Amino acid sequence: MGNATGHIVDWAVFGRARTELGADFVRILGYFREDGIKSLTEIEEAMRARSAVALVRPAHTLKGESLQFGAEPLALLAEQIELVARRCVETRDEPDELLEVVVKLRPLFEETLALFANEINPLVNRRPTSGFGRKVA
Repeated sequence: MGNATGHIVDWAVFGRARTELGADFVRILGYFREDGIKSLTEIEEAMRARSAVALVRPAHTLKGESLQFGAEPLALLAEQIELVARRCVETRDEPDELLEVVVKLRPLFEETLALFANEINPLVNRRPTSGFGRKVA
C-alpha cells in the first residue's frame, strides 16, 4: 500500500519523536498501537452503523497520533474521514461516501505498524549496503 512513492513513514519525524521521547519511546509507540486499534474498531463500527457523529472522534484521534510518529498517509486518510464525517453531521447526511476510505484504513495501519516494528527491532541488521570497505550491492 502507501502512495506512489512508497512513502508510508516520514522517518525524520519518526526519528525526532524517538529522540524527544527517549526511554519512553517504545512504551508510547505501544500506546499508539493500542489506541490505533481502538480507533480503527470504532471507525469501522461507526461506518457499519452509518453514523457520521461516531466517526469524528476516533478519526481525529488517529490523525493526531499518526502525525506524531510520521505516519502521514495514515493521518491523511483519518483526516479525510474526520472532515467528511463533520460535513455529514452538519448536513445530516449519512457517511456512505467514506466506505472506500474506511476500507483502506486498516491495511495501511497494519503496514505502518509493521514498518515501525521493523525499525525498532534491535535484531534487524542495519549495516549500510555500500560505503568504505563494503561491496556495492
